[in-house]
Amino acid sequence: MSIIIFSILFITGFYFFSKNILQVRSNILLGKEINRTDNSSERWKTMILVALGQKKMFTRPIPALLHLCLYAAFIITQIELVEIFTDGFTNSHRFFKPFLDGFYTFMISFIEILSILALIGTIAFLSRRNLLKLPRLNMKELAGWPKNDANLILLMEIVLVTFIFTMNGADEAILNLKGSSYDFAVSSHLANLLFGGFEEHTLHVFEQIGWWGHLIMVFTFLNYLPYSKHFHIVLAFPNTYYSNLEKKGKFTNLASVTEEVKKMMDPSIDSFATTGNEGDVPSRFGAKDITDLTWKNLLDAYTCTECGRCTSSCPANQTGKLLSPRKIMMDTRDRMVEIREGIRKNGKDFTDGKSLLGDYITEEEIWACTSCNACVQECPVNIDPLSIIVDLRRYLVMEESKMPTELTGMLTNIENNGAPWQFSPSDRGNWINE
Repeated sequence: MSIIIFSILFITGFYFFSKNILQVRSNILLGKEINRTDNSSERWKTMILVALGQKKMFTRPIPALLHLCLYAAFIITQIELVEIFTDGFTNSHRFFKPFLDGFYTFMISFIEILSILALIGTIAFLSRRNLLKLPRLNMKELAGWPKNDANLILLMEIVLVTFIFTMNGADEAILNLKGSSYDFAVSSHLANLLFGGFEEHTLHVFEQIGWWGHLIMVFTFLNYLPYSKHFHIVLAFPNTYYSNLEKKGKFTNLASVTEEVKKMMDPSIDSFATTGNEGDVPSRFGAKDITDLTWKNLLDAYTCTECGRCTSSCPANQTGKLLSPRKIMMDTRDRMVEIREGIRKNGKDFTDGKSLLGDYITEEEIWACTSCNACVQECPVNIDPLSIIVDLRRYLVMEESKMPTELTGMLTNIENNGAPWQFSPSDRGNWINE
């Protein structure tokens, strides 16, 4: 019966996780194609340093160390899951103990120490959000679900660690009754402190509560991830691999516009002739909605950790402007999910009359951006909010002819004078005479 119940939980848990992953993938593929397969060696290096090595986290050492505790515990404790799954399918108990002996004791002890450090980190993060109320973790875009999501996942971590030590501590206490011990680093002390004095039957109940509780929490966490900002645990690796490797100050050009300009500058081409290549004409200049963005922009949105490092480093935000790069990413993700849900319910021709620009992100927000790339530099997982902002601006300028008055004068001067200044090109050198 134990094997049957475990198998049902295992199959159900991974079925829904796989279903959620495919749903996320279909959401991301709403974006346009972009090639990010070049320079694979540099991409692997970036992923290892940034995603695996946590390189950019350590610009702020204290939260970096706390995060490292959680990160290391998450990675290493997956080893214990291998045994739990093996025990579940075979109805055995600590399957690998007879084969590994002393090394087994070392590994479980190491996992327990990491779990204690993760517990400390979890309590610290809860305190930073709810007691110390750090400004970047309590901005208005985090009100409601985003804040509850962050707290919920931390509380789930505490419950998970509690189940781990309930399982190991009760198991140690059972062996102590028989004059033996696993000698695990932490639970060997918990055996006497929390479980001393209980009968063997009661200890077996505690051990089973810990084992099944641990398992259920793992599957709950697994299927909660796609709905949470903590999905970055999975997506940080592909997102950093597909990072933009160009210099941060380099903007992309619209290929269709570049091609037209080249044709205009080439006297051998008849500018009035038609090529018949309707596919060369873009359906839209810039981006109005998420379907105008690239799949990498949408992957960025799903990978966002909502940590707020981008917003706290944004000079526009620091001076009281409406712009928050974190909100740009959160809005993009919310709109992406909204569109995909509409398509699932109403078919591929679904339209709700809404758009990312206007209904989610305002013109005031995107024009507040100074294009300084501080948000891109600060992001721990190489998310690029600026590329979304630039494409939204392109749409306003090239499709709607809408821009701040300061830019209107400058662009008019460029068109008329070939320079942003309001004087003739022939007068450019007059300053020498002064």
